[in-house]
Amino acid sequence: MKQANIIPLSSYQKSVIALLAITQFTIVLDFMVMSPLGDLLMKSLVITPSQFGLVVSSYAFSAGISGLLTAGFADKFDRKRLLLFFYIGFIIGTLFCGLAPTYEALVAARIFTGIFGGVIGSISMAIITDIFSLEQRGRVMGFVQMGFGASQVLGIPISLYLATLWGWQSPFLMIVGFSTVLALIIMRVLKPITQHLKLKTERKALAHLVHTITQKHYQTAFLATALLSIGGFMMMPFGSAFAVNNLEVSQQQLPIIFMVSGISSLIVMPMIGRLSDKIEKFSLFAFASVWMVVMVLIYTNLPVVPLWVIIIFNVLMMMGIMSRMVPATTLTSAIPKMQDRGAFMSINSSLQQIAGGIASFVAGLIVVQKDNFSPLQNYDVLGIVVSVVSLSCIYMVYRVNKLAKKNAASAPKEQPV
Repeated sequence: MKQANIIPLSSYQKSVIALLAITQFTIVLDFMVMSPLGDLLMKSLVITPSQFGLVVSSYAFSAGISGLLTAGFADKFDRKRLLLFFYIGFIIGTLFCGLAPTYEALVAARIFTGIFGGVIGSISMAIITDIFSLEQRGRVMGFVQMGFGASQVLGIPISLYLATLWGWQSPFLMIVGFSTVLALIIMRVLKPITQHLKLKTERKALAHLVHTITQKHYQTAFLATALLSIGGFMMMPFGSAFAVNNLEVSQQQLPIIFMVSGISSLIVMPMIGRLSDKIEKFSLFAFASVWMVVMVLIYTNLPVVPLWVIIIFNVLMMMGIMSRMVPATTLTSAIPKMQDRGAFMSINSSLQQIAGGIASFVAGLIVVQKDNFSPLQNYDVLGIVVSVVSLSCIYMVYRVNKLAKKNAASAPKEQPV
């Protein structure tokens, strides 16, 4: 495997990483908290797995549609202003979730939140691609995606504790308070990001969107992202329900599983990011994918076992899932031209969200539960579907890897900020 020189990060770049990582933490927590709240929500609102699947997928679908609608405009504004606009909308939507009194109101609030929250990841990716060179992005992706682990270590256990005390709505109100403070910090610290505006384009918003979608090499990356998302999203919504109803984990033990898994992510993700900058990214992705498939097949077929066994396999499975994200995302970031990055990232994020929404909805149709206290059925079937999709994704990321190498060889060297 080819070694690469490590390019150091400036102090401002480190500040940007911290801001984007914490922003990602709030976005991920808002989405991820639905999984541990799943069992509590289904019991509190007396809804079926398919209805809960709709709650999860409604956010993803609205986020995907929003990303497509904004893709044409994504390269026509200062990325800092764009980030703040959608982040404030996300905060308002999350507030609506915390105030939702019924199942129908919750679905509507999740749709509103998705319209704004689902675009933030693509804006962050465009910022990363503008500010950091390709040789730095593995480390950046590793730290930014630590938001996933941090949400499990801090956010989810705290959210579950608050939900137990004051109801399932309270975690959303906690996110609102934290995100409001963060928005004020972003306003003060983040500099305007306008370098892409110097590359003039005469295309209108719709024409820019169509141009980006119709590029064949972009389409390869889009398909790889969709498959990656389906493999990652499909099991997630019913993770807590499977643990509680099938593995007989108590509501008090549930935060422990998420916390330990999150701590492992905080340790593993920076290591994977640094490793991704040193060795071939596709090799790392392929290994992580095979690892994930093995662990998924084991975990989804677990009988009732001691808590420590569940924790071990959960950690090993999450290591595989998250270790795929860093190299795959880094390779994808090397595909678009600078003048197309905002649109590309918006479309890519939209496909990620839509694919995740489809995965969550289909998972809700596959998984069956006789009543709110019965074991889930067909969760092992879900594991098989996830495994097949994940293995097929290896080929698509291989094609993205070839395109990224071709672009790196032909494109002029961009200087990091």
